[in-house]
Amino acid sequence: MLFEQLIGNLIQGLVLGAVYGMATMGLSLIFGVLKVVNVGHGAFIMVGAFIALWLFSVLGINPILAIPVAFAFGLGLGLFFYFTTIKRLIKAPELATLLATFSIGVLLQEFVKQIFGSEFRGYNWEVGKIDLAITVLPMSKLYACLGSILIAVILYIWFKKTRAGTAMRSVVEDSEGARVCGVNVDGVYAGSFALGIGLTVASGVLLTMFIPVGINPYMGGGYTLKAFVIAVLGGLASPYGAFFGGLIFGLIENGSYTLFALIPGVEPFALTRFFSFLMLLIILLIRPTGLLSEK
Repeated sequence: MLFEQLIGNLIQGLVLGAVYGMATMGLSLIFGVLKVVNVGHGAFIMVGAFIALWLFSVLGINPILAIPVAFAFGLGLGLFFYFTTIKRLIKAPELATLLATFSIGVLLQEFVKQIFGSEFRGYNWEVGKIDLAITVLPMSKLYACLGSILIAVILYIWFKKTRAGTAMRSVVEDSEGARVCGVNVDGVYAGSFALGIGLTVASGVLLTMFIPVGINPYMGGGYTLKAFVIAVLGGLASPYGAFFGGLIFGLIENGSYTLFALIPGVEPFALTRFFSFLMLLIILLIRPTGLLSEK
């Protein structure tokens, strides 16, 4: 019985982990290209969640169709914040960019609060379930998982097969060398930040399929913390590593929850979060560049 429950939770964790990984790709992309740590990451996820909520509740638009809308909106947000804030801080001390992205996150939270209020909201998208005998998997979660995988594959192909992707990889390797070779480094910085934010906002749509009543302006904090753990798992500056790191994190999170629930007198959710950050500390001590990094 316990074994079946554990396997069922691991399947659920793998599905959720794919969305976690996709939600972290934008964070890793921005850090890899610009060396900017976006501590306002969760606020952009929150924006995507509210886009999905509004489109579904007000206009009746399928959450899957909300993904490109959220992505486009995220691209616009990324370009706006890059040219108004981040561009001026590219060569500034790291603390300056940390404060700037933190401020952007707070600004987004308070702006959304003024529009929607601070109460918890949600929506219920019923599209059936799959009974796997050991667990029941809602189709909405499966669609979110498949959507995350598809986005990750598209991003991989874009990086490897397009001139823009090649230019971005060259800036990651050596920004000055890329500039000498004729690459528009400033344009790559702007595009990378916009793309990273676009992916992050789009991931907020996918995450709403796992939190039917958990959408509120301050929901992003927990996802920011998880994203940093996943980014370290995947290799800090690697979007691909972040995706696989998300899969690992989802398995660990759901698997450990099942085991911690067997311990009497403890709250398994809180213990799972403690275990996640203990894992982060251990990884940083043993392999500071991440478990899946090439270095």
